[in-house]
Formats: sequence, structure tokens, C-alpha cells
Amino acid sequence: MSPSAPSLHDKLNQLRQRFIEQLPARLQHITEQWQQSRASTEAEARLGPELHRFFHSLKGTGRSLGFERIALLADQGETALNEPTPSAHVIERVFVQLAEEQQRLQSLPGQQRALAALNSVEFAPTPIKTRSKRQRLIYLCDDEPDQVGQLLHHLRCFGHEVVHFEDTDAFFNAVISRRPDAIIMDVQFPQGNTAGTETLTSLNKLTGERLPAIVLSAHGDFHSRLSAVRAGCNGYFTKPVKPLDLMLAVDELTTPLDDEPLRVLVVDDEPEVAAYHALLLEQAGMVVQQVNHPSDALTALERFSPDLLLVDVYMPVCSGEELANIIRQQPEHVGLPIIYLSSETDSQKQLSAMTAGVEAFITKPVVPEELVSAVQLRAERLRLLRSLMTRDSMTGLYNHSTTTDLISKALAQAHRDNTQHAMAMIDIDHFKAVNDTHGHLAGDQVIITLSRLLKTRLRMSDIIGRYGGEEFVVLLKGVSDERASELIDGLRHDFAQVDFHAGGAHFRCTFSAGISSFPIQPSTESLRLSADQALYRAKHQGRNQVVTSTEQDDDGFPTARL
Repeated sequence: MSPSAPSLHDKLNQLRQRFIEQLPARLQHITEQWQQSRASTEAEARLGPELHRFFHSLKGTGRSLGFERIALLADQGETALNEPTPSAHVIERVFVQLAEEQQRLQSLPGQQRALAALNSVEFAPTPIKTRSKRQRLIYLCDDEPDQVGQLLHHLRCFGHEVVHFEDTDAFFNAVISRRPDAIIMDVQFPQGNTAGTETLTSLNKLTGERLPAIVLSAHGDFHSRLSAVRAGCNGYFTKPVKPLDLMLAVDELTTPLDDEPLRVLVVDDEPEVAAYHALLLEQAGMVVQQVNHPSDALTALERFSPDLLLVDVYMPVCSGEELANIIRQQPEHVGLPIIYLSSETDSQKQLSAMTAGVEAFITKPVVPEELVSAVQLRAERLRLLRSLMTRDSMTGLYNHSTTTDLISKALAQAHRDNTQHAMAMIDIDHFKAVNDTHGHLAGDQVIITLSRLLKTRLRMSDIIGRYGGEEFVVLLKGVSDERASELIDGLRHDFAQVDFHAGGAHFRCTFSAGISSFPIQPSTESLRLSADQALYRAKHQGRNQVVTSTEQDDDGFPTARL
């Protein structure tokens, strides 16, 4: 049996232990420099900034890790230095008392040393829930066989695992034993007109949570709808139900707003403090990277692509304010949220430090809940703004320029890793005829449905974009063109089985696709052109098929295999 992962409590104690172990060497170094500087006024002036940083850093680290006595002594040293004529006697006394406190802490057993951290933070916020792209489990409880068949077909086409129940007792027992991602339930059963809503109400009380549920009913009156709302339902459809409308509602209900954890870059020259703040954020489900030298921040920004920057104000070589100005001078980082961290309590100095356009100033030691809340609020806001700028408003897929940029970056990485990718260019067949015959709203529904199909059936790591109009592009990472052809052809087959409704008319749609392969095509443009030519061949050969490009013939068209 493998040992369990260290708890937050254990990790914090490890940081405290490391801080106390490293303190003697730091204290000896600065004490020797102070004693040497006493030989001349000029040498003392040169040491001044470094001594300020030492006391300021020690104060912030001590308070963050819970060593209040060390923080108090460091604050006395910093205050003495800020006097018009710094008192050498006070500073020397602070050095002596710091050495005594350090020796006292080192003499304590590990457990007692942990208890000596009076400001010990035992914080365990609820982690952000992240869900991988997997099949959603849907329970369908309906005793009308004519409608059930259509609903099962459409839900399964979109990658859901669907279990059908004909009576409420079997359904009730199944929910208790295995919780579904969503429930679709007819509320009229032989047991009575309210059997469905009563069952849902009982399940919500029993499980202690509101189960995502959609009601199917033959009645659309106010009281029927009110009964469903009171039972905790998220959606209400009157029969006969249009399968596509229901499928889109289920997809909306079961798809998380954002599966990716927030990414935070912490820049602090004190490794223990950086690690402490990283622990708090990681405990809340975020992905955190630490940088202890401001000069490494730009490289980390490029490679890590954070949603927010957490920066210490007082750092040697480059202050947090100077680093924020450097970052703000780069157009790609103008909107990146930056939060300052410092033990500085002077409001005027805080305002001065925020002139670089940072989002907030948090004073050390941080209140863990406030730190997590401040980071989440600002990072999620940036994600929303980025989404508005990078995604197609109708489908939620990446727009043309963002798709091209992401594919180029993925290919650059693939060159370094020597991996293969496949690109699919997808185009809806006879789409103009759909708009002309059924109207643009029906055409929009077709586009939205195909985009949902691509998002629910493909992996989160794949890049899916709307290239324009009724054309889509997909980069399937780490797969061959043969495997990509199989995957896209499966989607083509299921898309062709979806029933669309426009007024009283029913119709179906198909798509054609062309596949190209990297590194056979080594650049984004050549990969796109090759896939586009394969798509043209698919259209030319009758549509509703997938063609894979392998090589160019003498006429400039790809030799293809179906």
C-alpha cells in the first residue's frame, strides 16, 4: 500500500522547517556585513538597501509561516533603519535577539517547532472541481416507446451513455446506487400524474443535493411547470419533444463552464513564501508555477501562459513595480491580471506601487481565503475576456485567427517532440440549400449542432475551430491520418442521423471532410492546403465522405483513399 500524499499541514511544516534551517546562515551573513560596514559611513550607506530588504523579507516570511516573534524583531529592525538617524544599538540588539530566537526554535523537537508557529494556518479550501471530457451518464425515465427510441438515438450520437427506465422504482434505485450526470424524466406515469416530480423531490432530499434534471410532459400549463420547478428541475419540454432541442439542453446542462484549472505564476525572491502561497492556491485546485528571480518571469510567462501573476513588491535587482511595468510594455500581456504581495502597510506606498496598472495589493501575511478569492475572481474575469476575443460567438469554438495561432504553436511543439498530428477540414454539404429552403435560423441550428458534436466527441487536447461559415477545422493531436479518418468518419455517420426541424419540415444534413498529416506536411499552411484539397476531392466525388490526402499527383490534387 503506497503512502498517502502529504497534507497541507505537513507541507507547511516542511516549509517552516526549511526556513528555520536556512535562517542561521542568512543571519550570520548579514550580521558580518553590518559589523564590517561600521568601519565607515560610506560602507554603512552601501549596506543600507540590502539591510532594508533583509528585515522586510524576514518580516513577511516570518508572518506568513507563523513565526510571529521573528517577524516582530524584523519589524523593529526595519523601523530603526527608517529613522532619520538609524540607531546602531537597536539594530545590533535585533541581531542578537534574532539569533537567540533562531537557536530556541532549532532546539525544539519538530512537533513543538510547528506549534511554535503561532500564526499557523490550517486552511483547506474546497478544491475547484474539474472534469475530464468523458461520456456523460444520462438516465432516461419514460414509458412511451415511440418517443424513447428517437431520444436514445440522438443522445448516443452525441457521445452520452444513456440508460433507459420504464418505471420510477427501478429509476429511483439506480440513482441511489450510481449517480447520473443528468436525468430526463417523463412526469406522467400510471401511478399518477405527479409520480415523476414526486420521485425527483424524494431523490433530492435523500441525496442532499439537487440532481440535474429535465422534465418531459404532455402539459404546458403554469401549474405543471411550477410543480417541476419546485421539484428542482432545470428544464421543461412539452411533448412531442424535438430530440435535437432536448439533446442541446442536456449538453448544456452536463458541460462544465471550464474544465481547465486556473494557472497562476508566483514571483517572489523568498522561496519559502512563494511555496507557501503556491500551496494555498494549489489546495484550491489551481496550477501554480514559482519564479524566484524576476529575470526569469518573462520566460515563464511565455512557457506557462498564466491567467494571473502574483508578484512580491520588494525584490532585489528588480522590484515588483518595475517588473509590472516591463510586463505591461508588451502588448500580449497588457490585460494580464497582476496582484502585488507585500508586508508594506503604508497606504501611500501601496498606491504608488500600483501605478503600473495592477489589479490589487494584498498585505502579508495573507488571509488564505482572501488570497484564493482575489485570484479566482480576477483570473476568471480574464478567461471570460479572452474567450470573448478568441471564440466564435455562435458556436463557442475557436475563431479563425485563434485556431490558426494554436495550430502553429502545436506544430512547433510537435517539431521539438517528434510527434505526429492530423488535420481535418470539415464542410457541411449543400448548406446554401438549407438556408434557402428552411431559413437561416435552421442553418444556424445545423452549425451549432455540428459544433456541439465535435466538442462532445473529441478530446479536450484537440484544437477545434470554426474556420468560417459552414467550414470547421480540427487538429487531432498524436494520431495518424488513418486513425483521424476513422474518428471523423464516425462523427460523419452520426451527424447524418440527426433530425432537424424547421416549422413543420424535417430534414437531415451531412458533411464532407479532408484529412492531412503532420509531419508529412510540415507547416500550418501546407497542412491546411493539403486537407483543403482532400476536402475538395471529397466534394467532387459525391459529398458525405472523408478523404485522406497522401501525396500530390501531377495535376496538383492529392491522391486520396476513402
